[in-house]
Amino acid sequence: MIKQLDIAVGGQGLYPITAQVVPVVAGCERREGLCTLFIRHTSASLLIQENYDDSARVDLENWLNRLVPERDPLYTHTLEGDDDMPSHIKAALTATQLSIPFQHGELMLGTWQGIYLWEHRHHAGTRQLVVHL
Repeated sequence: MIKQLDIAVGGQGLYPITAQVVPVVAGCERREGLCTLFIRHTSASLLIQENYDDSARVDLENWLNRLVPERDPLYTHTLEGDDDMPSHIKAALTATQLSIPFQHGELMLGTWQGIYLWEHRHHAGTRQLVVHL
């Protein structure tokens, strides 16, 4: 089974998407298997991370922004703005695909794990996420 989810983003940051993936898994005929998530973009990524304390997400965002700064003089791909090339680098350093086992129609995430779409651009928009079970 394959389903596409459209995820609205308001700009750069980590967006929790577990709640959007859970019903897809629950509605699958198969009761166990592997849920593969794939983001169809080159300037956003996917992440499994702590879902309890928001400061962990803030620290991750701050750390990656420090690691990959905007307006680096080495960048030549600048037509789409100061955040474009850094967003491609950030996506290359993180993941565009995740695989999560499911059993009894439920994702087998750990107690404090959540699924996040990591938007690396500043502008708002919609990202496409493919869910394959």
